[in-house]
Amino acid sequence: MKRRTEQRNPALTGAVLLGAAVTTVALAACSRGDEPTDDASTAQSSTSASDSQLTAFVLPEREGPRRESTGDVPHVQLDVEPNPAVDAELRRRAFQLPGVLDLPTDRSLPGARGLALSDELDLARPDVIEGSREFAHIHPDGSLHVWLPVDRALEVHETKWGETHPWADREGFWPGVVMVYAPETLDEVDITLHILADAYNFVTGDSITIAEIP
Repeated sequence: MKRRTEQRNPALTGAVLLGAAVTTVALAACSRGDEPTDDASTAQSSTSASDSQLTAFVLPEREGPRRESTGDVPHVQLDVEPNPAVDAELRRRAFQLPGVLDLPTDRSLPGARGLALSDELDLARPDVIEGSREFAHIHPDGSLHVWLPVDRALEVHETKWGETHPWADREGFWPGVVMVYAPETLDEVDITLHILADAYNFVTGDSITIAEIP
């Protein structure tokens, strides 16, 4: 395993803007283990103007092998060695997103903390997180599940910053759910914050950048 460092690498924190689009709509559930239900919203082809206007930091490929996970539900990372300082910084910044509440998750296993959107926030895509205000959650080990545009979720998987949820191809489950691996350095916290900001912007219709997250 590569040696951890808390020094920031400017090469990892440069940003390039690109368009991201979503083509599928479905209800999301996550890693708590309950099956998607038949009365969930039926997946349907959809591309809205707000989706096509989303911009995203271009993810560099993550160094090293893909992290280990259960590959099933409950969907958790297996090879985590949390760095307390890095984990604390991830949580501190994640909950600085405007209107995001730190609540016990309603989508995951006990101990996970939900990033829940306050009732005062209007949602551009309530269908993505239907039945909840939670668009992401942080597991006790620092890994996360995040609700993203489908193209962005595929990019997270392909660049090895995370992996698609094992239920992504099931009817009634949002196909853009990914598990983002626990960051190991402050540079990786920045990458994770870019992904969280994408999810936040996708669901709320906002355009916040991580430069606005203290």
